[in-house]
Amino acid sequence: MSAAPIPYGRSTQKAPATPEVHILWITAGLSCDGDTVSITAATQPSIEDVLLGAIPGLPKVHLHNPVLAYEVGDDFMKHWYEAEKGRLEPFVLVIEGSIPNEKIKKEGYWAALGTNPTSGQPITTCEWIDRLAPKATAVVACGTCATYGGIHAMQGNPTGCMGLADYLGWNWKSKAGLPIVNVPGCPVQPDNFMETLLYLLYQLAGLAPMIPLDDQLRPKWLFGFTVHEGCDRAGYYEQGDFAEDYNSEKCLVKIGCWGPVVNCNVPKRGWMAGIGGCPNVGGICIGCTMPGFPDKFMPFMDEPPGARISAGTIGVYGTAIRSLRAITNHTVNKEPKWRHPGRKLTTGYHPQAF
Repeated sequence: MSAAPIPYGRSTQKAPATPEVHILWITAGLSCDGDTVSITAATQPSIEDVLLGAIPGLPKVHLHNPVLAYEVGDDFMKHWYEAEKGRLEPFVLVIEGSIPNEKIKKEGYWAALGTNPTSGQPITTCEWIDRLAPKATAVVACGTCATYGGIHAMQGNPTGCMGLADYLGWNWKSKAGLPIVNVPGCPVQPDNFMETLLYLLYQLAGLAPMIPLDDQLRPKWLFGFTVHEGCDRAGYYEQGDFAEDYNSEKCLVKIGCWGPVVNCNVPKRGWMAGIGGCPNVGGICIGCTMPGFPDKFMPFMDEPPGARISAGTIGVYGTAIRSLRAITNHTVNKEPKWRHPGRKLTTGYHPQAF
């Protein structure tokens, strides 16, 4: 005798409970905490929406960030020790700030978080990464300092600091098989980071495929295009029409903008609520999302070397195009001659007899 059919919408088994996800956010790299401050302005999604469960399909999320936390001391640090012991599963490790080289000095430390209860000595940021990264489901570098070293890693720095992928290895994978996810920016564009975090949370919930990253471990959909391709001023470049000072609405390449070669979506996306974006509001692009920043983009206010050739070439072409377009513009700014109040129809219409 066959079993009775199961009514629609019911099951003989209980659905597995959605696991709670913890985000352990280290701000104890060499940093200004600007990336944490930046993400508080995110709206797509906002940090509040993620933490309060306002987004369908997400697990319950707990954030442990020393800048945003209301706990202090041992009440805050207990989550880190629990994660180290494997009692905080699953968790995402977020690193903010560049990673100093603790091996190049005889004494002291460059950066630390919390205190070793046995020795009474600070626990270095590097030690926390060594302890937690192998146990994390995903590891994210937030901001250019954490992704590629940033300002602190420029030539002449005394700390020997580097980005997270330099420290762990560019081919490093989490226990879930995820590579390091780099979301650069100085600071990080708020929605870029929160959108990436949202993607990873959906991936942990089984609702998204493997996150697509470029060869610098950046999300492809965010960093697959250049500043120039999304810039409000790009049309001026095409016409060889360049600004000579910062009081102009024209292309800023000749006064130091690196937009044509920098992977960043800020002019397209804006900064807050779609508003802003460096060149859109009169600021040159200095390449802060790039692995070569800042050394390869200095001095910031000078015309980039390649721009002298490209701008000179486009100047010849653009001048001709501008002249031709001016003729066409003059033509299309005049109405057709048959639009008049006279008694004779001059539109070319000829009635047909039926």
